[in-house]
Amino acid sequence: MNALIFGATGGTGRQLVQQALAQGHMVTAFARNPLKLGLQHPNLRVVQGDVLDFVSVEQAMQGQEVVLSALGAPASQKDAVRSEGTSHIIRAMEQTGVRRFICLTTLGIGDSQEALPFSYKYLIVPLFLRQAFADSERQEDYIRQSTLEWTIARPATLTNGQRTGQYRHGFPATEKGLKIKISRADVADFMLRQVQDRTYLRKAASLSY
Repeated sequence: MNALIFGATGGTGRQLVQQALAQGHMVTAFARNPLKLGLQHPNLRVVQGDVLDFVSVEQAMQGQEVVLSALGAPASQKDAVRSEGTSHIIRAMEQTGVRRFICLTTLGIGDSQEALPFSYKYLIVPLFLRQAFADSERQEDYIRQSTLEWTIARPATLTNGQRTGQYRHGFPATEKGLKIKISRADVADFMLRQVQDRTYLRKAASLSY
């Protein structure tokens, strides 16, 4: 399948690229700095572009069958990369007829807020991540308002651990015993499973160990 991946040079995005290639997909990796990806593969095409530039997003969308986004930005960055970038992705998908969209946000958005520990809800998010969470809220709003066949992945705190394939997904915010962490490799595993799986069609799925 022809898969376009945004945020390809980030930790989760790189995992998406590697695992998608291992599964036999034809991958287009969209990146502001292609050299940061540092990968070569016969089925990999790296496209240079800025997700905040609609024209470059639309050009990369041509001929794609599924889009996966792992857009992110440092907490200190003020640009609304997640929401504005996602609005460009959605617009380009709707104009080119690409339907399947799998997007990364974070645990704690929307109805998953109660799943966060006390320290996250009342200290870490308000003091350090308020802007990033607000941007992710807008990002999810844009996705829900679209006509696409979307799935949102909301992972807990990301780690650089191995892919285990053993993680909780789609649990309610009242779930007990969560570790509030998950590896980027397992998040990519989940997102790529959604390429064919329609269990979470037009739904948001929380992810954690």
